[in-house]
Amino acid sequence: MKWIDYVIMGIFALAMIGIAIYTRSRSKSVNDFLLAGKRGLNGWMTAFAYGTTYFSAVIFVGYAGKYGNAFGVSAVLIGIGNAIIGTLIAWLVLAKRTKNMTQRLSAKTMPEFFEKRYDSHALKIVSAIVIFIFLIPYSASVYSGISSLFETISPIPGWAIMIILAVITAIYLFFGGYFATALSDFIQGIIMIVGVIVMIIFFLNNDFVDWNISALFAGGPNPFTSEANKGGIFGDAVSLLSLVGLTSFGVWALPQTIHKYYAIRDKKAIYQGIIVSTAFALIIGCIAYFSGALSYFFPQEVIGTNPDKFIPLMLARVIPAGLMGIIAVLILSASMSTLSSVSLASASVVAVDLYKGAVNKKAGDKHVNWVMRGLSLAFIVISVVIAIINEKSSFSAIAYLMGISWGTLAGCFMGPYVLGVLWKRVTKSAVWASIISSLVLTFSLIFVFGYWKGDWACSFTDAIKNGFSCSPLIGVICMAFSVIITIIVSLCTKKPSDEILYNAFDKSFEGEIK
Repeated sequence: MKWIDYVIMGIFALAMIGIAIYTRSRSKSVNDFLLAGKRGLNGWMTAFAYGTTYFSAVIFVGYAGKYGNAFGVSAVLIGIGNAIIGTLIAWLVLAKRTKNMTQRLSAKTMPEFFEKRYDSHALKIVSAIVIFIFLIPYSASVYSGISSLFETISPIPGWAIMIILAVITAIYLFFGGYFATALSDFIQGIIMIVGVIVMIIFFLNNDFVDWNISALFAGGPNPFTSEANKGGIFGDAVSLLSLVGLTSFGVWALPQTIHKYYAIRDKKAIYQGIIVSTAFALIIGCIAYFSGALSYFFPQEVIGTNPDKFIPLMLARVIPAGLMGIIAVLILSASMSTLSSVSLASASVVAVDLYKGAVNKKAGDKHVNWVMRGLSLAFIVISVVIAIINEKSSFSAIAYLMGISWGTLAGCFMGPYVLGVLWKRVTKSAVWASIISSLVLTFSLIFVFGYWKGDWACSFTDAIKNGFSCSPLIGVICMAFSVIITIIVSLCTKKPSDEILYNAFDKSFEGEIK
């Protein structure tokens, strides 16, 4: 990086701080801070907020490099799945239903939705705790991703970059809440589109590779079995489909992505959001994984042996000064948008669902608003500390931290949330069964797969590492299990009362989006 690159990054940082100052008057109440006010946001802003929350630095640094190199061009199927399943179908199935039901129930967070949909205060408390705990590793993985990039392309230590990033994110989240996050997401989304186009052009036009297109479709080593990948363009079916499933279906039940549906304005905005968010996901997802596949061709002395360094090292060798600043801002944009959404989701469940819901039920709106701001800062600090600790370990864990976070949360909430907005028959007992059994299943599979990969003779520490490396498959199993157990238990237990169903599904609600 040269001085011009740092200037570009400085301008970006000042712009984000400017957004915080501009939007500070738009977050005076809890509703303002969480949902950008009563009117909500238009389709373009919501779509970019959804897309930039979906795709963080993890996809460029952890996932694209690791799995693009492993599967060759077939890794692009992950990006296509993210666009079709994780965006298009998710919006079609969930957006309007979520908006309508959360309005009827006056629910601002996912735990509050569970409380009012299933008439259980205990569900609210437990789901809030689960969300806060398991969003921390995801946030840490984003910080680790940005650290990995900047340590490669600049002399700035990774920990310093993480702290700078955290401070900027904290400023505009603390002052502006969700409106500031959405406005910055819109700007950052445009930067991401420009950045990935610049990145792929330079990756395809370099002096290091004598392109052999047929080899691109051959794939590389299989990350699940560590054996030679003989699947050609299709890669290893189990590993690849696990990654598609985790990253595409996982967002259907993650609180930070579902939150975007709460705050969308109307039916027109939803239609806009469907089109814009799908196009955004296609561009970002497909280019990211295709870039990772190109690492298969770069000489070993260029990309090294650490999958987390593949993309950063490629960038360092092919992007000229001036443009490197744009790429750095691309990764910063992807990171900050995700971090702000994750921090907001975590802080809200503690402030609204735990503090207001259990500790201090008489707390006023202004008081809860300030508690939520403070918790946003606390969550950011915790995530940075964990990311710095991870940086000092020898375990390459960026992709795995994200995988275990997504898999656990989606495993707990896939059935309770998705079926909860679609099917009246879902019962409180079924929700408890999904959350508790999915948590037990997740940790059980980590040990089972961990020891299985280690031939049952490895140490406990190695078993944990091995198990974490199987996080995509574990996540998919838990998501499928959540849906199945929710259906079975719902059919075997007493259906919800008419009052609960009326409150959640009443079609005469005056605020419903038709």
